[in-house]
Amino acid sequence: MISRKFFWHLFDALFAAIILTLLASAGLANELNNRLADELYQSAGEKSPDIVVIGIDNLTLSKIGAMNSIRRRDVAQAINFLNHNPSSRPAVIGVDALFTGNNPDDPEGDRLLAEACAKYKNVVVGAEAAVKDELASGDNPWVETWPLIPPYSALEEVTEIGHINAPNEDDGIVRHDLLYVNVEERGRLYSFARVIYEKFCRHKGIEPNDSPWTHEDGMFYLPFTAKTYSTDRNFYDLLRSNVPEEVFRDKIVLIGPYASGLQDAAPTSLDRSDLMFGIDIHANAIQAFMRGDFPCVVSDPPQLVILFIVCFFSEFYFRNARMCHITICWLVICFGWLALCHIFRQHGLILNVAWIPVAEIILFVGAVATNYALARAEKERVTETFERYVDPIVMRKLLDSKSPDLGGELKDIAVLFVDIRGFTSMSEELPPSTVVEILNRYLMLTTDCIRLYHGTLDKFVGDCTMAFWNAPVSQEQPVLLACRAALDMIAASELLGKELMARYGRKISFGIGINWGSAVVGNIGTSFRMDYTAIGDTVNTAARLEANAPGGTILISRTVADVLGDCANVTSLGNSIKLKGKSADFEVLVLNSLKDKE
Repeated sequence: MISRKFFWHLFDALFAAIILTLLASAGLANELNNRLADELYQSAGEKSPDIVVIGIDNLTLSKIGAMNSIRRRDVAQAINFLNHNPSSRPAVIGVDALFTGNNPDDPEGDRLLAEACAKYKNVVVGAEAAVKDELASGDNPWVETWPLIPPYSALEEVTEIGHINAPNEDDGIVRHDLLYVNVEERGRLYSFARVIYEKFCRHKGIEPNDSPWTHEDGMFYLPFTAKTYSTDRNFYDLLRSNVPEEVFRDKIVLIGPYASGLQDAAPTSLDRSDLMFGIDIHANAIQAFMRGDFPCVVSDPPQLVILFIVCFFSEFYFRNARMCHITICWLVICFGWLALCHIFRQHGLILNVAWIPVAEIILFVGAVATNYALARAEKERVTETFERYVDPIVMRKLLDSKSPDLGGELKDIAVLFVDIRGFTSMSEELPPSTVVEILNRYLMLTTDCIRLYHGTLDKFVGDCTMAFWNAPVSQEQPVLLACRAALDMIAASELLGKELMARYGRKISFGIGINWGSAVVGNIGTSFRMDYTAIGDTVNTAARLEANAPGGTILISRTVADVLGDCANVTSLGNSIKLKGKSADFEVLVLNSLKDKE
C-alpha cells in the first residue's frame, strides 16, 4: 500500500517543478543564462585571411577631418587605389557607411564616388530600414516592414547594397545578427555581410553556403571568431597609397569607422567587457557565412518540458535520499547539463544553459534547508526523549562526544540513595495503575529535587533513586547540594504522604543515605550499551546507609558530617547501625537540618 508520505512527496515535487518552470518561462534567469551562454558558446578562433578591415580611426580623422567631410570624395579615392592594379584588386570592397541623399556642399564628391563604384563593380555599401525609435525597443520590430533609407540614387544604381541594421538585445550585448530586414518595395533586404559574402563567392566561382535558418524576424545566432580583423594600416595610409597592394588581392576589404567617438561599437558575447567596432561585427558575420556555422537556438517550449521533468524527479529524489546522495545527484545534473549543452553546440544546437543548473541549485538549497530543519527537529525530539532517561548534564556530555568511550576516572563525589518505605505492601493491595501513578509521582519528586540542586541523576532501580554530585562537572560544595536535595525530598514527601493518606488510606515515606568519597565515574558497560554511572565503595556505603534509614530519615557518614561542619544539625548514632562490609566502629549520623543560606 502506498503511504501518505509518498503522495506528499509526489505533490511537493509536482508543485516545485511547476513553480520553477513558470519562473523560467517568465525570464527571471535570462541575464544569468546570457552570461553563461556567452562563456560556454563563444570563444575566439582563427580569423579568415580573406577578410581585411581598414579602419577610419582617430589618427585618420585628425589628419583629414571629421567623418562627414571625407566620406564620398575620400572613399572614391580609396576605391580607385584598391582597384588600380588588376593583379592585386580585391574581390569585394565593403563600405560600412550610409551615403544618403546628394551632398549639396560637394556634388563633385558624389560624382567621383558613383563613378569609382561603377567602374570596378566590386563595391557594396550600406543601407538601413527606417525603424521607428518607439518600436525599435519593443518586442520584435523586425517582423514588420519598414521604409528603406538607401544610398543617393546615382550610387544605388551602380552598387549592391546590404542593410546595416543591428538587432536590439535586452542586455545590450550583441550575440545575434539580422540576415534580412523587410523593407518597402524591395521586400527582403539582406545584410551587408551576406551580400558581401555572396559577391565574394561569385568572384571565386564557388557555391555559397546556405543562409542560416531564422524565424520570421530574420534573426540568427552569430558565432564570433575574432575581436578585430584590422591590419596595422588605417584609412589614411590607404589614401596616401602607403599600403602594400598584395594585402588586398582577391580578398574582402571592409572600410568603416574605427574610432570610439563615431559611436559604432558595442560589447559582444565574445568579450562583454570591451567594445567591438561595427565593421568587425560584419567581418565576424562574413566568416560565419564562410564556415556555414550557424547553431540553431532551441525554442523555449521543449526546453521548459525538459526543465519540468528534471525538476520533478530531482525534487522527488531529494525528498527521499540521504544528503550525500542528494549532493552527488545535484552535481551530476548540473555539470552533466553543461556538458550536454557543449555537446549540442558541437552539433549546431544552442540550449538554455542556466535554467536547469539554477533550478537544481534552488532545489538543492531547499533540500539542505529541509534536511537541516528535520535533523534539528529530530535532534530536539531525541534530546527530549533522552532527557527522560539520562541526566541532562550527562546527556549533553554524551551528545558533545561523537563517539563516547568506555572507561572512567577517579573522582570525589557525593552519592545519594533514596528509597520508598512501605511501597511493597502498598503495591500488593492497590490496583497496578494506582501503584504506577503513585510511584511516578514519587520519582518525579525525587528527580525535581536532584535537578534543582544540579545533581546527576544516575538511575532508577525499582522504587529507589540514585544520584551523585561533582561529576561529570566539578561543583562547589557538592556535599551541601546533595544534603539540601535530601531535605527537600523529605519535606515534599510529607506533603505527598498526607494526600495519599486522604485518598488511599496509605502513607509512605523516604529513607535516604548520603556518602562522600572517591569513586570511579564514567561510561560502564559495552560498546553497544553503556551507562554513565559511578561505582566503588563510596557508592556501596551510600546504598547501605539508605537501606538502614527509617522512613523520613536521612543517614549520612562521618565524612559527610565533617565536610558540612557547623552548617549541619546532626545526631550521631555511633556504631549502633552495622553496615555490611564496614568495620564495627563505622559512625552513622542522622541529618536533621541545615542552616539557612546566608
